[in-house]
Amino acid sequence: MKPMSSWRTMRARTGAVIGLVGVSVVVAACGSAASTGGSATSKSPASGAMAVSVGTVTGADGTHLVGASGRPLYLWVADSRDKSVCTGSCAQVWPPVTTASSPVAAMGVTASQLGTITRSGGTKQVTYDGHPLYYFASDTSKGSLTGQGSDSFGAKWWLVAPSGSAITKTAAASGSSSSGSPSGY
Repeated sequence: MKPMSSWRTMRARTGAVIGLVGVSVVVAACGSAASTGGSATSKSPASGAMAVSVGTVTGADGTHLVGASGRPLYLWVADSRDKSVCTGSCAQVWPPVTTASSPVAAMGVTASQLGTITRSGGTKQVTYDGHPLYYFASDTSKGSLTGQGSDSFGAKWWLVAPSGSAITKTAAASGSSSSGSPSGY
């Protein structure tokens, strides 16, 4: 019975090795830069650090900026040019788009309009045309636009058009979309 036991042990070990190789391939694929609806996270050639890529998509509310995994990007009218005032619980609901290096412009985005500011904790937040950019925590997938027009934390949150202006009308409210400038800019 010893040969059968040895065969089972070898078979179990081989299965474990194959399983580990499979997991390694999946982990490696998740860590690589891949295009996802006009955006990805990629290595910056200059620093080797991970950079955020900003792209665009067109939907019911118009053409707007997107970040990681095609999630929409928002601006907050309470912010001033190149200054974020969304901190604490605001930043938990509206996570700032942060990067370790210069952001990368994907298709439809003007590279010269991308920039960064330094938040109070020292992290770099991505800006577009001077607007600090944010995700909305409830927009968990590509195409989700649940933050559009929200007035949480005392001011409006709008999608950002490739021109840098706020998209201030929603498809649900107007049947069409248009772009306008946010107040205070």
